[in-house]
Amino acid sequence: MHSFFIYSPINTSLHITAMSCLFNSLSHFIAQTDPHAIRQRICDYLQANSPIIDGMATHDVLQLDSLHPSEQYIGAMRSPSTWGGAIEIQAACNIWNARIVVHDIRSGHGQPIEFLPVSTVAADKTFELEWSGGHYEPRRP
Repeated sequence: MHSFFIYSPINTSLHITAMSCLFNSLSHFIAQTDPHAIRQRICDYLQANSPIIDGMATHDVLQLDSLHPSEQYIGAMRSPSTWGGAIEIQAACNIWNARIVVHDIRSGHGQPIEFLPVSTVAADKTFELEWSGGHYEPRRP
């Protein structure tokens, strides 16, 4: 079962560096790929209606999450000033066949949230991220 943080990329306006923190963090694990390219590849994946949840069309998930058409969601997500979140993490799992574990560091006892690829192929790598409620960082040993 997957857990999702609910947010809307529509009408979001904060500093671009902070908004790209998920993609910056993912670039720590994906060799020779810059954060902008990661963001665009994830958006291309969503645009293609590739699966993020079994049994539900991706465009329907995007519309439910943002209450806007999926094209508007994806258009906003392509902007470096838009936050990435659970949907983009799940897409990254599927694109890079990775298990992604998000550690909520707001409290000392939060349970990690695990994202797994929707394919039947087992993930061949693990990315660990820390989330502070508004910012992602790669988890360092």
